[in-house]
Amino acid sequence: MSGKANVLLIGSGGVGTLAAYNLEAGGLASVTSVLRSNHDAVAQKGFTITSLDHGFVEGWRPSTIRKLIPDTSKESIKPFDFIVVTTKNIADVSPTVAEIIAPAVTAGHTTIVLLQNGLNIERPLLAAFPTNPCLSGVSLIGATETSPGVILHDDRDRLIIGAFSNPNISLSISINSAQRFVELYSASGKVSCKYNENVGFVRWRKLVYNACYNSACAVTHMDTSRMRILKYPIDDVVRPLMLEIVTIAKAAGHELPESIVEDMINCDPEDTYFKPSMQQDIEKGNFMEFENIVGEPMREAEKLGVPAPNLRMVYGLLRILQTNIKEAKGLLSFPKTNPI
Repeated sequence: MSGKANVLLIGSGGVGTLAAYNLEAGGLASVTSVLRSNHDAVAQKGFTITSLDHGFVEGWRPSTIRKLIPDTSKESIKPFDFIVVTTKNIADVSPTVAEIIAPAVTAGHTTIVLLQNGLNIERPLLAAFPTNPCLSGVSLIGATETSPGVILHDDRDRLIIGAFSNPNISLSISINSAQRFVELYSASGKVSCKYNENVGFVRWRKLVYNACYNSACAVTHMDTSRMRILKYPIDDVVRPLMLEIVTIAKAAGHELPESIVEDMINCDPEDTYFKPSMQQDIEKGNFMEFENIVGEPMREAEKLGVPAPNLRMVYGLLRILQTNIKEAKGLLSFPKTNPI
């Protein structure tokens, strides 16, 4: 690559905005951000960012902001070197990630970086774009858009990057792309961004929290602090789920540390009354990204012959809740009762 890397970022909420700002702060990338609900606010005033890593920033805009995904086949713009996706992955609702980014992908050139949660998220991308490297990004950050264009970043930016295996291209190409992205993201000197070749281990480790706390809080509408204070929600629901994830991960070839369950149970400060993302979504009437976070590990358990009754139960409950949201949004309907 000559000059600055040309980066398209899709999903400019808290995590995406901090990623865009950090990439440009490093001086090695020029970012085009696709904005939706916050587009007008950012176009008028820019982003206001209060960040542990970058300090207070007011009136900042990426190099380019767009309302719609660029179409590189129809517009006179450079091909994107990287497309960074930080949106939630709602695999059971169209448009999918692959459908969303398709107009901006240049075959054989663009590297797709998925800063998203869950397992097997790369499979639809590899099917849709077989000649493009696809990277795994596991983001450990606390960043929230408190109002349109206003970002609060209160937990430091730590990003783990690895390369998903693509049978259609050389592994060295994907690894080189991953290491190049780590270089771009690390250039600011303000964040931690590391390459990790063991993508599966990193994703299973994060699932111990996400597939368990996230789903239990969504179903019960109880935050993590109340669960820990009461203790029985942890003993009866969260810990059994976490132990199943650890067992499935081991069967899949990823031996997680013995302390991982208790570490994840206690990882949030008890006084924050933290609501994981799926709980926040269900309370707002938004779709939940449960298929990749809960459904995929459940399906891996079935494939590997590992019993996971707790995971299957919570998956079924989440699927019911998602169906309710689909009906409320008019995506499906049921026959009306005939009047007597």
